[in-house]
Amino acid sequence: MPRVPSWLANAMFYQVFPDRFARSSHCPAPTGPVFQPWGSKPTSLGFQGGDLLGLTEQLPYLLDLGINALYLNPIFTSASNHRYHTDDYFQVDPLLGGDQAFETLLSTCHRHGVRVILDGVFNHCGRGFWPFHHLLETGASSPYRDWFLVRDWPLRPYHATRTRPHNYEAWWNLPALPKLNLRHPPVRRHVFEAIRHWTEQGIDGWRLDVPEEIDVPGFWEEFHDLVLRINPEAYLVGEIWNLAPEWLAGDRFHGLMNYPFMVAVLGFCGGSSLREGYRREHLPLRDFSAEDLAVTLTAHLRHCPAEALPAQLNLLGSHDTARVRWILCGDAAAQALAFLLLATLPGAPCIYYGDELGLSGGDDPLCRGAFPWHAPDTWDQDTLGHYRSVLALRKASPALRMGALELVQASGKCLSFLRRHPEETVLVLVNAGDREYDFALPSPLQFPRATAKQLWPLGQGAPLTENIPQVVVSAKSALILAW
Repeated sequence: MPRVPSWLANAMFYQVFPDRFARSSHCPAPTGPVFQPWGSKPTSLGFQGGDLLGLTEQLPYLLDLGINALYLNPIFTSASNHRYHTDDYFQVDPLLGGDQAFETLLSTCHRHGVRVILDGVFNHCGRGFWPFHHLLETGASSPYRDWFLVRDWPLRPYHATRTRPHNYEAWWNLPALPKLNLRHPPVRRHVFEAIRHWTEQGIDGWRLDVPEEIDVPGFWEEFHDLVLRINPEAYLVGEIWNLAPEWLAGDRFHGLMNYPFMVAVLGFCGGSSLREGYRREHLPLRDFSAEDLAVTLTAHLRHCPAEALPAQLNLLGSHDTARVRWILCGDAAAQALAFLLLATLPGAPCIYYGDELGLSGGDDPLCRGAFPWHAPDTWDQDTLGHYRSVLALRKASPALRMGALELVQASGKCLSFLRRHPEETVLVLVNAGDREYDFALPSPLQFPRATAKQLWPLGQGAPLTENIPQVVVSAKSALILAW
């Protein structure tokens, strides 16, 4: 059975796209006007100059928010602003401050109890990866020719046409992303040496890019064993967009990016607010009833090993999706309810940088705008305060972090469920509808004590006793009680 790192039960993640989070004046960078103005409209090719020292300097903001874990998009040397085009697996990009800036970030985070996981992109590389560059210079005589899957020579990495396309395997047929031949032992050794190097530097885990596309037998099992030999508490989470329990059997990953939860939670809380026509291949967004949401939750409980439930990475958006505020057509109340629901379900909540301020934007590159340090008057302070309060609620409740999930009611736009833990039992009542709803309380025999205290909304309500058979929950809001 899978063994989940002990810290995952308490983890509250924040995903950072390094080029767009924060720029430091102390980070060495090329001279001249090389960066786009901070806060300008995001583009696919432009750099706005965020770096790892800037992230380090803004750590107090994240600590105040309630964050205790960072998930960083790729940081290795690359010729793209998102850095999924890796040029060197052993070097932090100089534009981010290089290895020294990462060492500073990592040590500062660990000093404040913040874990750091890196994005591992091992299916493909960039055209600037030095073995591929060797092929460009020397052709078929290169000793590195078997590091890639080349169909004929000479290579056509730039000047390909429809009739004469690029002539090597590439991710999604994008010539800028040559696919690595991981069946070739030297390639595999190189990749695992890089994995060993960064794990030994003290990182707290890996988020793995497109793992399903690496079909080399034993690769992920070897990866799992290598990382956990070095750090038994390292967290391994895969970018898989569907329910895939076979990856959670204990020999590959601890968790997956929980896009099925994202679809269900946004569909339930957003409903009519969902942006019409936004139907990405992996995100079949639609209006969800409570019954639909219950089906998703039940399937999750049935297929996901119980030990792995705390390790699922729960999210409302990422660098690969439009922002949650945009998907919900600006409905801040629906976003607030969705985040509360996400954070009260099993799994580690993950905030995509800036969502807590109400940042909006469509698909890539518009979902990758700069964090608005330069424009604090644009921050949605109500949403920021809500996110901060939700994380504090989760931190204070052992049941919400570690309790078993038990569905109680699913009807229309109203859902209720229990989270049971030896220290407390919590009842979550969510009304995503447009009118108030009377929830019937479960039998008092299900609770360890006769009197309940109200956890949410904060600072409201008197203790409830077993003589109260039902409670009223306002439209688009929630009530959380604890026994």
